[in-house]
Amino acid sequence: MSHNSVEGPKDSLESFADLLDSYGPGSQEDFRIGDKVKGKVISIGKERIYIDTGTKIDGFVEKEAFLDDSGQLTLEVGDSVELYVAAYSGDEITLVRALTGGGGLGLLRRAFENSVPLEGKVTGQVKGGFQVEVNRKRAFCPLSQMDLRYVEDTESYLGNTYRFLITRFEENGRNIVLSRRKLLEKEGAEERKKFLETLRPGDRIQGKVTRLMPYGVFVELFPGLEGMAHISELSWSRVEKPEEVTRVGDNVEVIVLDIEKSSKGAFPRISLSLKQVSGDPWERVEESIREGDRIEGKVTRCTNFGAFIEITPGVEGLVHISEMSYLKRIQRPEEVVQVGQRVPVLVKEIDQPNRRISLSIKEVEGDPWVGIQERYTPGQTLEGILDKRESFGIFIQLEPGVVGLMPQSKLGSAPDPAILSKLKPGDPIAVMITEIQAGQRKITLAPADSKGENDWKPFAGSNAGSLGTLGEKLRQAIQSKSGKSV
Repeated sequence: MSHNSVEGPKDSLESFADLLDSYGPGSQEDFRIGDKVKGKVISIGKERIYIDTGTKIDGFVEKEAFLDDSGQLTLEVGDSVELYVAAYSGDEITLVRALTGGGGLGLLRRAFENSVPLEGKVTGQVKGGFQVEVNRKRAFCPLSQMDLRYVEDTESYLGNTYRFLITRFEENGRNIVLSRRKLLEKEGAEERKKFLETLRPGDRIQGKVTRLMPYGVFVELFPGLEGMAHISELSWSRVEKPEEVTRVGDNVEVIVLDIEKSSKGAFPRISLSLKQVSGDPWERVEESIREGDRIEGKVTRCTNFGAFIEITPGVEGLVHISEMSYLKRIQRPEEVVQVGQRVPVLVKEIDQPNRRISLSIKEVEGDPWVGIQERYTPGQTLEGILDKRESFGIFIQLEPGVVGLMPQSKLGSAPDPAILSKLKPGDPIAVMITEIQAGQRKITLAPADSKGENDWKPFAGSNAGSLGTLGEKLRQAIQSKSGKSV
């Protein structure tokens, strides 16, 4: 078929063996079917896009060829495009993005030799990639060559028709390898180059999450160009898994941290941050938290000296082990809190320059020693719980958080000291209060049935009514023996 006797577009597209037979460079005023044409968009019509071919004759391409998945046109007036001649009638040039049709192995071989794109349909998934039907022949497209980004949802490609380049043609067509990625890279190379030339560390940019990995999140910043936000840059709070922060497909705003140019023409490594978009929470911590505030926080970790509590995203404070409870002695933080638990705390101190906040759990619960002299008085008898023994005496719990000491010297005043010596921690014991030092958090105790008159006499008079039944009986017994009023 001579290039001077080309029929209409439909007839021309029927035999692409003939198209590629005539493939070759034409003059500026003369085109052959299959010629590559580079031109600029001069106008966009309702169904066609018109291209300046560099000759007296303009070309056109169907508008549908440049619509994306959402139906949006991907070209604008002034854009440069690379197309192929599908038909030429002397006053009109029909252009296409890829050649389709019959022609057998000869067409495929010449398309390979001349890097002419062909359309192919993805018919199945095989090990390592996809099976593609191109020109009624079975070909293979590796997984890495199907798209610009990592292919995770392979099923979404099945049944679709795409443009491919033949990258390997061997064994007389029995081994045909395709690449869609090479075409996409070529089409977007100029735009990506312009984008990268203007991209700077510190830029704030919108992107789309494409992959979640254990170590971070990949975000597409420009078609075919990704950056990575390390897991430590996803949130000011501690993140165990990226899924806690975002999902594939999410639109996110990121800040560019670093652009590390790569050798051999590969894309640069772009480091991103999601968390820095919102700014460092420590810089405004005193705007939202004040000393004396009672707030709720989340336990993030426990150490041998206390527990760290996140009180706002990215801001942690420490509850020292001594600030965990008034009610009992704490040996390990896990006796009071567990990682992940939400607990009320009181803000004791804020040291913003050093990023330290001291917190207390026990202050929220309340100090049982407050009002101690209103609840207890010297001479009062009551029952306590033996807490522990020491060489200098025994500690007795009067109520949770309030422990008194019965000195060793007082133990002998009991009617039967041997009974006291046999008591174990947790056993009940009757005691009498002999002294209260509220400021020093000390209460001195004696056996409730003490034999010594001096154990209760100093508290007679105004306090006599508080001695209890046992104390009253002791007073009456001593009075009857002495014949004196006490």
